[in-house]
Amino acid sequence: MDRLSLVATWSARCATSCVVLALTTASVSAQDGVASASTANPTKRLIQMLQDGGPLMIPIAACSFILCVFIFERAISLRRRRVIPRPFVKRFLSQLREGQLDREQALQLCTENRSPVVDVFANAVKKWGRPAVEVEQAIIDEGERVTNQLRRYLRLFNGIATISPLLGLLGTVLGMIGAFNAIVQAGAMGRPELLAAGIGQALLTTAAGLSVAIPALIAYLFFGSRVDRLIIEIDALGQQIVDVIAADHFEPAATSEQRKKAA
Repeated sequence: MDRLSLVATWSARCATSCVVLALTTASVSAQDGVASASTANPTKRLIQMLQDGGPLMIPIAACSFILCVFIFERAISLRRRRVIPRPFVKRFLSQLREGQLDREQALQLCTENRSPVVDVFANAVKKWGRPAVEVEQAIIDEGERVTNQLRRYLRLFNGIATISPLLGLLGTVLGMIGAFNAIVQAGAMGRPELLAAGIGQALLTTAAGLSVAIPALIAYLFFGSRVDRLIIEIDALGQQIVDVIAADHFEPAATSEQRKKAA
């Protein structure tokens, strides 16, 4: 697994560990006389914290799970060797420059070795022998489709980063309302420790929402930057294809051959 996969795996683990860490911290501050964490059962504590956070902990936990799943998916899909297989690209460009491939052979190679950059090559090869403007337009058209494929699910990361804190804030507001109502009904206005405990439990949802949103935002920025770099590299490789197969390239060569024959 390359560096991209390692970083994405680290982000996914952080998304889960941060939720547990934040929930544990908030729970300890909310409850008085809680036993030491070393002697508690982590599974039971996590379940208890989810219960204390209220029903809005369920969508926040779902966002955390979805985030982890799609971080792994994007880490696999956006590997450089999958998007731009360098051995094939170098061999393909070398054979084109040396005149070892014609249009049909080049298309056959592109069909047998599918990848985003090869799809761009194939669309350009279909315009073999046409003016450079037409070949470049073919590369641009296919490049837009490839860009949309590479950017898939990035909006999901942005959505999770936006929604999770709002869910946490809503849970906190609802929890605080419930805490105040419980104190009023119990007639315990002179006992601030009860109010502090209720507010501490209500803040669990905010801590959980932020713990999910921060890794989601990091993943969105990281993969977005990764896609931009890959698109720039694909565009540069596409320009090399234009320089080889466009009619503008063949005409000067044909003219020089005619001059040699005439001489």
